[in-house]
Amino acid sequence: MSVSAYILIQTEVGKAAAVAEEIAGLAGVTSAEDVTGPYDVVVRAEADTVDELGRLVVAKVQGVPGITRTLTCPVVHL
Repeated sequence: MSVSAYILIQTEVGKAAAVAEEIAGLAGVTSAEDVTGPYDVVVRAEADTVDELGRLVVAKVQGVPGITRTLTCPVVHL
């Protein structure tokens, strides 16, 4: 069973569309959309394990230029 999460991203002013476009091309990302509100981009990501998901966020997503903050929200099945 795979692990999925929503990643809420704050960007520098005017960078949301470029950040969403770049993140959408990363392996493991199923969607990336620019939104309004307290966050600028919402990403849905999937990985085989929690560790893989963590590596995706830390090594790839957070490395995209223009990102100032991320909040990862793992999906739980109750």
